[in-house]
Amino acid sequence: MFRILAPLTIAVAASPAIAADVQVTSQGPIVELAITETVKAKPDIADVGAGVTTDAPTAVAAMEANARAMDAVIARIKALGIDEDDIQTTGINLGARYDYDQARQTQVFRAYQASNRVKVTLRDVKRTGPVLDALVAAGATDISGPNFSIDDDTSPRAQARKAAFDKAQAQATEYARWAGYSGVRVLSVSEAVNPGRPMPMMERAMAVQSADAKSTPVEPGLVGTSVTVNVTFEMTR
Repeated sequence: MFRILAPLTIAVAASPAIAADVQVTSQGPIVELAITETVKAKPDIADVGAGVTTDAPTAVAAMEANARAMDAVIARIKALGIDEDDIQTTGINLGARYDYDQARQTQVFRAYQASNRVKVTLRDVKRTGPVLDALVAAGATDISGPNFSIDDDTSPRAQARKAAFDKAQAQATEYARWAGYSGVRVLSVSEAVNPGRPMPMMERAMAVQSADAKSTPVEPGLVGTSVTVNVTFEMTR
């Protein structure tokens, strides 16, 4: 995206503690560019969700049964060596479940349903498949994820930032030459960072697996970090 504007003066107001203003004056036409670049890298973090859903005739019984089942799942997570700080409860729900009786054309109460879900952060993506299998074996009735990311994306972000700025400068220089100017100078720069993630491989899939089933295959692939650089250039003689 780009715009070419007439010459202007940009005034940047200082904070109340500083009385001076910074004046950036443009004598030539202005080119505004927004360039996005993405750098991909191997993920080192995988987030998975695990939950337990239980039904019972009363609300109290549903919550008690759910608590026992979820305690077993969380105990299994900790037994796998996952730090407590990487285990987070994401939702606890309780509600009545009804079926519709077509013959009587009315709602019929079936049970109270309780659910509890946690998010687990894995710092070794190679363990994702075995951990999912262990959660199912421990009693998890549904799982979600994995969602892959990069714990520290400083390096790919810097690469994407430089690539975006270099492209913006090259494009602005081309516009300047086409308009009869010799080059450009930077007036302002801003950026937006968008850490990219691939689509989840499983989304609230019911967890059903036999005891002798093959371990769940997981391929982390690559994730991308995107940086959008907004640069304003002045065309110079």
